[in-house]
Amino acid sequence: MEIRRNFFAALAFLLSFFIHGCSLSITLRHTECISETVHFEGDTISGYFVVIDHDIFWGSDHPGIEFTVSSPRGAIVYSRKGTSGEKFEFRAPQSGVYRLCFDNPAATPETVSFYIHVGHIPTEYELAKDEHFDPVNVRITELREALLSVTTEQKYLKARDSRHLSRV
Repeated sequence: MEIRRNFFAALAFLLSFFIHGCSLSITLRHTECISETVHFEGDTISGYFVVIDHDIFWGSDHPGIEFTVSSPRGAIVYSRKGTSGEKFEFRAPQSGVYRLCFDNPAATPETVSFYIHVGHIPTEYELAKDEHFDPVNVRITELREALLSVTTEQKYLKARDSRHLSRV
């Protein structure tokens, strides 16, 4: 019983790390923005972006892509200019909707592939307690008993079939 509780607690803990992520490719002509909701202050926003085929088409005079992240209040919390791609990670100073913008100052459209993830590490108060698992444990016990009943019935029917087949 204790192993089952520990398993469910560990599973809930691990699943809480994978709240959600977003992976897209967009073609930039000028500025394109997306929004990402952060539910808790202090959550980690991480990801990467890459300009596809920049090695083929970019000369030394290409200005690169600009990437900025604005908080729900409009303050810039992360910014990179003149790059062809980068990994990023930072803590959200507050909860709310963050605006992530890619800007292409060049005249040539560029395709950007990116991935964004908002992660939340729960506090000890947000984790499930043992008493939260009691209804789950009761249901698991009921299912185990029902499964045992079914397998016992199968064994009985197989034995009965064997007896009848041996008489034929």
